[in-house]
Amino acid sequence: MEASNVLRRQACGPWMDFEKSRGKHVDCLQFPERWREQRGFQRSTTSGPFQLKSVSRKSRLVARDLSCSYKNFTVSSELELKNLGTAEKEALIIKKKALEVSPHLKGSCIFLVGLMGSGKTTVGKILSEALGYYFFDSDKLVEQAVGGTSVAQIFKEHSEDFFRDNESEALRELSLMHQLVVATGGGAVIRPVNWKYMKQGITVWLDVPLEALAKRIAAVGTDSRPLLHEEDGDAYTKAYLRLTALFKERGEAYANADARVSLLQIAAEKGHNDVSTLTPTAIATEALERIKSVLSLKKSNGRLS
Repeated sequence: MEASNVLRRQACGPWMDFEKSRGKHVDCLQFPERWREQRGFQRSTTSGPFQLKSVSRKSRLVARDLSCSYKNFTVSSELELKNLGTAEKEALIIKKKALEVSPHLKGSCIFLVGLMGSGKTTVGKILSEALGYYFFDSDKLVEQAVGGTSVAQIFKEHSEDFFRDNESEALRELSLMHQLVVATGGGAVIRPVNWKYMKQGITVWLDVPLEALAKRIAAVGTDSRPLLHEEDGDAYTKAYLRLTALFKERGEAYANADARVSLLQIAAEKGHNDVSTLTPTAIATEALERIKSVLSLKKSNGRLS
């Protein structure tokens, strides 16, 4: 099977080539049956196709309107910007940044890495909408490949190695494509082969202080985080202790990313050190700024045509 056809769209009948569906609203994707069979998966009558969090028609219309807004941006509208709310200001700012970065990306995929709870999915969706890209969560792809089983259940019923093998295959498939923002699992960085796949695009590390991560995870619970089940104590203590250990194991690996988005640095630039006040859009905007710097450096080094 041709590499460009590995991931395909399932829509009311025959398989459709993903590349041919680019620019359209796509609802779902599946890995081919060949891949499922090779990994011992049985087709589940209850499991659905992979959910592709694509850029909807509404999102594209918003992006178009924002683009038009910038083309007509004048000094007077800059003054009017002061009267906009925070959300409206951030929406305009990120779209402007996306318009600056997009031509230089040339369709390259963006892979977000970072510890669990660092906001890869939330920030990834915002980036995909701003750039007009498709969005994927690699954990969700593996879950649906196994028939809708959660990551925690996969760890329990199979093993972490089983999950990692299929995570690597998912990243390999995604690396063959273009115009994707991919939120990877927290442990995706531990396998060198995954870096080989992710380096086909631009890798971005969302660097969040461990204390802030522990608070986030404790607030929503640790049941869906299989690697946190090994610790004792309350939710925050369990999360903090395990995150500290994981960061010691993975910190150097995260640093392999092309770009680092430090929430502490963003907060400091805003005059404080409370990262919890940073909005996902502000973080996504900083990610685009870091990506812009990476692309400029690659171009100057002759690695980007």
